[in-house]
Amino acid sequence: MTTGNPLRAAIIGTGGIAKSHLAAYEAHPSEVTVVAAADVDETRVAGFSTGDIKPYTDIQRLLDEEKPDIVSLCTPPALHVEQTLPALAAGAWVWCEKPPCRSLSEYDEITAAESEGGPYAAFVFQHRFGSAAGHFRELLAAGELGRPLVAHCQTTWFRDAEYYAVPWRGDWANEGGGPAMGHGIHQIDLLLHLLGDWAEIRAMTATLVHDVRTDDVSTALARFESGALATVVNSVLSPGEVSRIRIDCSDATVELTHLYGYENDDWTYTPAPHVTGEWPAPATNLASSHTAQLTHVLAAIRAGERPPCSGAEGRRALEFIAALYKSAFTGRPVHAGEITSEDPFYTAMNGES
Repeated sequence: MTTGNPLRAAIIGTGGIAKSHLAAYEAHPSEVTVVAAADVDETRVAGFSTGDIKPYTDIQRLLDEEKPDIVSLCTPPALHVEQTLPALAAGAWVWCEKPPCRSLSEYDEITAAESEGGPYAAFVFQHRFGSAAGHFRELLAAGELGRPLVAHCQTTWFRDAEYYAVPWRGDWANEGGGPAMGHGIHQIDLLLHLLGDWAEIRAMTATLVHDVRTDDVSTALARFESGALATVVNSVLSPGEVSRIRIDCSDATVELTHLYGYENDDWTYTPAPHVTGEWPAPATNLASSHTAQLTHVLAAIRAGERPPCSGAEGRRALEFIAALYKSAFTGRPVHAGEITSEDPFYTAMNGES
């Protein structure tokens, strides 16, 4: 798609996260215009649809009448496949909230419905797109930090009983998993973006506080193809909330500490005793955000190319989590690539059909 006219966007699901999508579109006014929104709650979508945004309660009708170029999915995970497929069939590219879907089988169903050159389905992993993450990757690739050795990936947040009173939360069939799926997947994706492919996972999960069917805490040990070892902790039981990634390389420790998004100042570099001098700061200070990621999605649509966080790239974090759960349920290590279509953990994170 190379036309110079603004792309037509629609937002499906008008709950809280839809505001982040709307703000991202509004930050690119010359490239895209939000023309419609849909929600099963007529009052909610009416309140969301200000200005020239037309409200709908039927997605197919929206697709038929508005013919959007891009559709944001801001709905619960159980709806992602059934809403992505008709959007792709209608010729719309899809930008879908995390988690992408509930299982690897659902993810592969989505990618099978894509067409060469688009439309494609991309997923919201906005933490890849802050300037500081790109800067780290450049320094690592240039050998400036030495070899990555040890890492820690932490999403320790707090959610109360009221949060889980929403019917689809805390349920395997609806949410697909516990905090690794609904919360920690952002930091997991960023860790993989920074360190590359993982090779082996050993994990444990537990339900310690909440009256839910899924876990409310998980821990994992991961070995990367580089040889680096990492711990990954996901929790919704932690009053002192933090999102953190720490990577100890042979020449430096690099640490990111934030909650829901970062800027350059949230990253610290500590040189090893044998290292003299400092590393340059990134040339720009671009915060991680939906707006930052959307820049790349829109560019891909214009070029007719697969956007970041889609296809194999978008699948990596989901496969990591599937392996985490398989290891926790079976009590044994899980290796990358072993969860194939014959594996019960391919169709459900808890291994149940």
